[in-house]
Amino acid sequence: MNVTEIRRPADMERITTPELAQAFIDEQIALIKEQVGDKKVLLALSGGVDSSVVAALLIKAIGQQLVCVHVNHGLLRKGEPEQVIEVFRNQMNANLIYVDATDHFLDKLAGVSDPETKRKIIGGEFIEVFAEEARKLEGIEFLAQGTIWPDILESEEGIKAHHNAGGLPEDMAFELVEPVRVLFKDEVRVVGDALGLPHGMVYRQPFPGPGLGVRCPGAITRDCLEAVRESDAILREEFEKNGLEGKVWQYFTVVPDFKSTGIKDGKRAFEWSVIIRAVNTTDAMSATVENIPYDLMCHLVDRITHEVPGVNRVLYDFTPKPTGTIEWE
Repeated sequence: MNVTEIRRPADMERITTPELAQAFIDEQIALIKEQVGDKKVLLALSGGVDSSVVAALLIKAIGQQLVCVHVNHGLLRKGEPEQVIEVFRNQMNANLIYVDATDHFLDKLAGVSDPETKRKIIGGEFIEVFAEEARKLEGIEFLAQGTIWPDILESEEGIKAHHNAGGLPEDMAFELVEPVRVLFKDEVRVVGDALGLPHGMVYRQPFPGPGLGVRCPGAITRDCLEAVRESDAILREEFEKNGLEGKVWQYFTVVPDFKSTGIKDGKRAFEWSVIIRAVNTTDAMSATVENIPYDLMCHLVDRITHEVPGVNRVLYDFTPKPTGTIEWE
C-alpha cells in the first residue's frame, strides 16, 4: 500500500466529537495492522501533537513493534523531554529510545549567528543523529510520520517542501506509515484527546522545528539558552494561572545576543534582556499583539528578573505581523 496516494475524501465529515474520533481511531488501527503485519515501525517522536498522536495510534495498533526515538537536541522547552519519557515510556509502555544529543548540537552551533545556517545545522544534525540510531536497529521496514493534510496541500501548491522520510540517507529505504495524513490540525487534537494524551501535549502551542535555537538571535550560548528556557517556563506558568492559556495563540520569550547595564544588589549588572512575545492569529500569515494586563506584566518582570540568572531587563514586543514575523528568526 502506497500511503502517499491516500487522499482526504471530499465528503469526509470533519472530526469534531469523541465519537467521530473513536471511529477514526478504530479504522486506522485496522489499516495499520493490515499494512505493517508483524514488522517493526520507526518513529521520530518530538513530543509535538502530530508525532505524539501517531505514536499513541501505533501503540494501540502494534504495541512493541513500534520503536520511538526521541532526540533531545538541547533546544526543547523546560520539561518537554521528561514529559515525553513519562507519557510514552512510563504510562503507555512504549518501546522508546531516548537520545541526549545536547552537547553534540551545541558544539556544532557554537559561534554560528546566521539564522538560516543555524536552522540547516539543527535540521541536518537531527537527521544524522536519528539515522545513526536507526542503523543500530534490526528488522525496521516502516517509517511512521506525523504528516497532516495541510502538509500535503502546501507541498502540492509549492508553498513548502514536504518532509517525506525526513530527508534520511538513501541507504535507509523505509515504507511510510502516515495514519493522520488526511486530518487537519484541529482534528488531530480531537483524536489526541480520544487517545487519552495529556491536555498540555495535545493543545500545546506552535513550536518551531529548530526549537529555542531561533529564540536566541545570534550565536547560541548555554547561558543564553538557559535564560530563554527559564523565562519561557515562567511565562507559560503565569499565562496558565491567569487564564490566558488557550486564549492567546502563541507566547514565548526571546533573549537576543546583546547585554545592557542594570543594577542588582546595589551593584552594576551587565546582563541579558528578555523579550516577551504574545500574538493572536487564525492563519499565521498575519498576527495581532495580545494586550497583556499591566499588573500581570509587572509580575512577569519581577519574576523573570529575580528568578532567571543573568537577566536584568524585560521588554515587550508590540510589533504585529506584518511588519514583524511571529518568531524573531
